[in-house]
Amino acid sequence: MTGMVTEEKIRRINELAAKSKSTGLTEKEKAEQKALRNEYIQAVRRSLKANLELIRLVDENGREIGPLPRKYKH
Repeated sequence: MTGMVTEEKIRRINELAAKSKSTGLTEKEKAEQKALRNEYIQAVRRSLKANLELIRLVDENGREIGPLPRKYKH
């Protein structure tokens, strides 16, 4: 599974979490839950990375001094 995490997928993640707490999950449901969670985590990471790449550092005079040095990028 790749791409955007839809409201439907988030709803399914929550359904599986609730079922896991109440009655437990089958092996198939556990695999589905793991895949959906991984997809969600990857989407959050992509979003965070994109937002961080938009950040520009500015000195006290208002001049852009560039992004963080390469050694800090992961």
